[in-house]
Amino acid sequence: MWDEKKSIALSKLGVLIFMLLILTAAVFAPWMTAWLINYSQAHLAGKELLFYLTLYSGCIPALLLLYELYRLLQRISKGEVFVLANVAGLRRISWYSILGGGICLLSALYYIPYLLIAFAAAFVGIIVRVVKNVFAQAVELQQEVDYTI
Repeated sequence: MWDEKKSIALSKLGVLIFMLLILTAAVFAPWMTAWLINYSQAHLAGKELLFYLTLYSGCIPALLLLYELYRLLQRISKGEVFVLANVAGLRRISWYSILGGGICLLSALYYIPYLLIAFAAAFVGIIVRVVKNVFAQAVELQQEVDYTI
């Protein structure tokens, strides 16, 4: 039977898989960039360095975001849901997402498809920010209940 523990374990596995995919993309960045430039019809020759800068600088907030997400899942699996550490973690996740969106927005200056990724990352950052605000309110309510008794 499917339960909360299995769901959290699956989420943790998904986070680890994405971390591995990002690290793999970083290792194979030269090959992927060469392939894109060779097969693209967008006249990208000479922009290899820009693609490297985008990919490698984008890996940093992506990996930090996934690390924070993994830590959040660890705390939740221990029953620590409405705690200040989760609020702080969600805040960092939202900022890492927005930072990744900013990197892609700048990269859209030389390759317009990055604009789609920038909007998606910013949108995710805003959604996580709203969830963070809900968690912050829940933490306040939890503390009031704890001190009332």
